[in-house]
Amino acid sequence: MKRTFLMIALTALAPNVAVAAMTDAECATAFATADANKDGVLSTNEGGRYYAALRIAQKPAADGKLTQADFLAHCKADLFKTATAEAGAPLKGANSFTEAQAQDRALAAGFATISSMKKDDNGVWRGTAMDGTKSVNIAVDFKGNVIAN
Repeated sequence: MKRTFLMIALTALAPNVAVAAMTDAECATAFATADANKDGVLSTNEGGRYYAALRIAQKPAADGKLTQADFLAHCKADLFKTATAEAGAPLKGANSFTEAQAQDRALAAGFATISSMKKDDNGVWRGTAMDGTKSVNIAVDFKGNVIAN
């Protein structure tokens, strides 16, 4: 009971701070969901968001293959965690991301079919993407915050 109260209190005080990494079961479920052909390896088509997250972390998949064992290790290390955007995002500022890097951030955030993106006068990359079955406008700021509007 005390631990539950503490977790709730920490979450309320710092909602953008991760309390814990995904559990083994959550990681296994995420892999099983992504591995559409059930061959134990995620192709870039099956796991595009995970490959993007690895590129962002500068930990590319060995031999271009993301095996279940590698996926689980990266998942437990929180490399696949979807970040929460900062309040007020997208934030104005000098953006050094390339278009491909901005697209990777959007993919890692769970968006698909990212359009060609254009950087606006505020340094924010803007484009469109699919969020499930719906097309949305997305923005990626200089800090890597990804928002849909």
